[in-house]
Amino acid sequence: MTKAELAGRVADKIHLTKKQTETIVNILFACITDALKEGDKVELRGFGSFRTRSRNAREGRNPKTGDTVQIPSKKVPFFKAGKELREVVDR
Repeated sequence: MTKAELAGRVADKIHLTKKQTETIVNILFACITDALKEGDKVELRGFGSFRTRSRNAREGRNPKTGDTVQIPSKKVPFFKAGKELREVVDR
């Protein structure tokens, strides 16, 4: 499902225009992104939680040349599904 399809489904359920609903969806995603950028955890009860995880610096290889390359440490987004979501998907 794309973001546009999500906005369309929400618009059908709450009887707003697709444009209005698309704005709401974009604001929701921006709020989640901003919270993660600040290092906060975003928890949506029954759905799951978003947080960041740190990846350590490591040594990698350039696939073309085979040369060793240093990969710096970084933070990556991580989603953990909630219990209710896991149960619904597993049916």
